[in-house]
Amino acid sequence: MPAGGGFTFAERPEVEAPDARIIWRADLDPGTLRALAVPIDIGHPDAIDPGSLAPWLAAVRDEAGEHAVLSDGWHHIRIDLEQGSLAEGRPVMLRYYLHGLASAEPKILPLRRLLDLHRHRRFSVSLYPPDRRIDRWILALRVHDAVTAGASHRDIAQVLFGPDSASDPRRSGSLLSRVHRLVAGARRLASGGYRFLMKQ
Repeated sequence: MPAGGGFTFAERPEVEAPDARIIWRADLDPGTLRALAVPIDIGHPDAIDPGSLAPWLAAVRDEAGEHAVLSDGWHHIRIDLEQGSLAEGRPVMLRYYLHGLASAEPKILPLRRLLDLHRHRRFSVSLYPPDRRIDRWILALRVHDAVTAGASHRDIAQVLFGPDSASDPRRSGSLLSRVHRLVAGARRLASGGYRFLMKQ
């Protein structure tokens, strides 16, 4: 794992994105649920059978406990267990750490997602509203790829805004200025800014 990369566990680089199970550090993923996993009888109404979550579960352990992610490649739920395990396969009851107002708010939606996943055995689309920032992030990736491949700002402007855009004197100045800002933003993300996207 690269130092300061922002994740507890990283997939092998050859794994396709929908198959990757990246476990972001809780300080970068504000929706991470903290809990204790307490052994319980399988018939108890509060019991979670980890086997029912196995298709989506990836987990690693360190001295702080178990770091888990439930993901189908497009949606995720992050859980940090300070005690107990979801990966060992025994029925457990989760005791969640929730406190305050501002601190609890980012945990409510992930908790609803977990309850819904356990109940319906699928990730509910209604609990994962589209993120309006995705198009901006994809554009930043495209710009960074272009710069890395040696494209000039004029080349990037022509690809993004049309082949005649950079040669139109009425538009070229403002478009090149926009490309300059896009390149600067893409470089900030690539140099570590990506780690803070989930906190925005």
